[in-house]
Amino acid sequence: MADPFPDDPARRTVALVLAGGRGSRLSPLTDARSKPAVPVAGQYRLIDVALSNLTHSGLRDVWVAEQYRPFTLNQHLAGGRPWDLDGTRHGLRILPPAEGRTEEGFSAGNGHALFQQLPLLEAFGAQTVVVLSADQLYQLDLGPALDQHRERGSDLTVVTTETDEDPSRFGVVRVDDDGSVTEYEYKPEQPAGSLVAAEIFLFDVPALARVTRHLTEQQDDPEGTSLGDYGETILPHFVKECRVHEYRLEGYWRDIGTVDAFYRAHMELLDQRGLQLDRPGWPLITNAESTPPAWIDTQATVTDSLISSGTRILGEVEHSVIGPGVVVEAGATVSRSVLLGQATVPAGAVLETVIADVGAEIPAGRSGRANPGPGDITVLVPADRGPDSPDETTGD
Repeated sequence: MADPFPDDPARRTVALVLAGGRGSRLSPLTDARSKPAVPVAGQYRLIDVALSNLTHSGLRDVWVAEQYRPFTLNQHLAGGRPWDLDGTRHGLRILPPAEGRTEEGFSAGNGHALFQQLPLLEAFGAQTVVVLSADQLYQLDLGPALDQHRERGSDLTVVTTETDEDPSRFGVVRVDDDGSVTEYEYKPEQPAGSLVAAEIFLFDVPALARVTRHLTEQQDDPEGTSLGDYGETILPHFVKECRVHEYRLEGYWRDIGTVDAFYRAHMELLDQRGLQLDRPGWPLITNAESTPPAWIDTQATVTDSLISSGTRILGEVEHSVIGPGVVVEAGATVSRSVLLGQATVPAGAVLETVIADVGAEIPAGRSGRANPGPGDITVLVPADRGPDSPDETTGD
């Protein structure tokens, strides 16, 4: 039988985007779509960040492992065309769960998902796999990180960053003077510092195979379900037994896996302390819908805001992000809010510190509060959305 993947040096590095998580901490925004498909910064989707960084870094083999509610995500990905990843021999590849082979079924965590893709990575000839999720906002050229990974002969390179949030939400890393990772603690109750894993990992594929197979043999678990979350199993073993180094991400990084963090990231964007959407040579690329330019009435007031195409503003908008297709009627006020798209703010409505999902029903009167506490951001969703609602794009 002919080799399905003929030897090609360009295949030595594969990027694997783990996009199958349910994203329950971002509920209700993830009740009807996968987390990577959540709209962000007006006209974008969360997965655009990962794909844009990979594309600008020159990586041509990008695999997206899916699981939960993939329809909207696949519609947005459009076969990779917006990111020039629609090649024949290289490009975007979707890895859905499938029946018929044990290693391709639904995963029991991101460590298990990584284990499931090992046979394909090995058959493809990959020497390095860049593993990342779609939960974070950042801009990073992975080229220098890959160069360091090879030059140092690392089994694993952990991209790290200093966080100004509670480090116990993340994997906390300790390093020595030469950048070797000496300790990795996954969501510790008492963090040893503020240096955390940025959820970008460069694995040597043979080393990953050795480690995961050793761990599954220890558990008598050929299917790999015991690997669960790699922060609890795979990464600690690498740090203990292998050559692990850090690569420091300088500049802005924000994990937006919770509603509070999602809101905060948008306020930072408006304060020009967040993701640099217009960074020269490094734009955030998306599969944009064909919509007309935004229309702002002569009686409207718009200050310090991001206004997407396809919007109609007749009322007052202040320090807010307005997504495509939003209508703000005359006599309505939107302040310090994030409207994801396709919603009407009726006359008499006052939104303050609100997130409104795509198609949300926005009542007349006041919604939200000026200074809500943690975990108390007002989120408006379509009136007919329940926990088992369909994807917002399918309509069925």
